[in-house]
This record gives sequence, structure tokens and C-alpha cells, in this order.
Amino acid sequence: MKIIALANQKGGVGKTTSVINIGAGLRRLGKRVLLIDLDPQSNLTYSLGLTQKIDKTVFDILKGEAGAGEVVIDKAGLYIIPSSIDLAGADIELSAIAGREYLLKEALRDVRGMDYIFIDCPPSLGLLTLNAFTVANEVYIPLQTECLALQGLNALIKTVDLVKARITQNLNITGVIATRYDKRKILNKEVVEAIKNKFKDKLFNTLIRDNIALAEAPSFGQDIFTYRPNSNGAEDYFNLCKEIIERS
Repeated sequence: MKIIALANQKGGVGKTTSVINIGAGLRRLGKRVLLIDLDPQSNLTYSLGLTQKIDKTVFDILKGEAGAGEVVIDKAGLYIIPSSIDLAGADIELSAIAGREYLLKEALRDVRGMDYIFIDCPPSLGLLTLNAFTVANEVYIPLQTECLALQGLNALIKTVDLVKARITQNLNITGVIATRYDKRKILNKEVVEAIKNKFKDKLFNTLIRDNIALAEAPSFGQDIFTYRPNSNGAEDYFNLCKEIIERS
């Protein structure tokens, strides 16, 4: 079972969009996938239209007030652990708990039968992201192909290195996803080259093109394959999913 955290402390880079559509694409390829919304903004939960179905959330899991099986929502074969705004108080409420960086790992200990677990991290490097890194085997970094794409990444890489040195040696940055790509723009091409120079073969060959359907799908509570299966967004994320399986 691969556990992959998608992280970038810069917001709006396509973390949630990537988690949802990678999960949905892998499900269509026959994989069993669990998505975890670890962001207090609950964008993943909202984008899949689950806000009315929530009884318990990932925060209840972290507090030890619910097991993972009590919280999981099954949406057409895609499994989701939702979030809520209550998670915004996690850094304060959980800070006094011994071993607080292991709370998510302990909560997922009994999860079985999944091929992949993807964690949508908040746009920060606080306690929630630390919990994701502690349980994960791999980190994917979504990056927009724009001029500020690489800004601030050293802090993220340093955090991953610290977790690897002090908590788990199994954690590695294994994938970089280039998003909002437009081949007509010279800047986008230059940024892709800069990303490739920094991360080498960790950059996925599939570039996620700038596509309005990807922005529209959350308004309907749908992934891109359900909302617009013939769009560039669906084609790109499906190719990315096949690439993820090949790397596995």
C-alpha cells in the first residue's frame, strides 16, 4: 500500500485538484484508493460534494474519538476521509499530546485493502503536514508552471529531509507534477525546464494543461472524468495515473 502526501506550502498550485483526479483516475484503472482531506479549508471534501454527508471527520480520527472505518465515505468506489473547518484548531488542540506527529499514522494502522492512499496537505508546514509526512512513503509536489513556482520550495525540501532523518527513513520526494501548463507560453516552457533541472527525473512526463473544465468540476461535486471525460484535463490526469502505476 503506497501512502503519498501531496504538499506545497504555496496555495493554488493544484494539490486538491491533483489528489481528486489522480484518485479518480486510478480507480478507473482498477485500483482501490483512499483520499484523505487534511486541509482545514476542506477543499477536497467540498469539491467532491460531500459536505452534507459528514458525520465525523479526520479531526475526530486525530483526536482518537473515531476510527478510520467510521469516517470513510464511499463515493462510487472512491474512498474519502473528509475534513471540516474544525481542523483549523488542530495545531493548538493537539500540541500537548505526546507523539502528536504520529496521530495520523496510528489512526491508519488498521486500514487494509487499499492500493494507494493520497493525503491532501494544507498549504503550510505545520503539525498536520508533519503528520502526513510521518505516515507517508512518498511526497508529490504539484507546481504551477509560472514564475514563482520554485519560490519557497527549499523549506518544504528541508522539512522532508528532517522528517526522514528524525522520524522515518522511508520518506522521499518521488514525484513533481507540473500544472496549469500552456505550451503557447514561453514562460511556461522555461519554468518546466527549471523544474526539470532542479528535480531531474522526479518530474512526471505528463504536464497538466491549463483547462477550464478542471476549475469547473468542483462546482458540481465531481472529478474531471465524471464532469468532462473528453477534456484535456481528463486526458492529462489519466495519462498521469498510468505513469504513476508504471513508476510503482
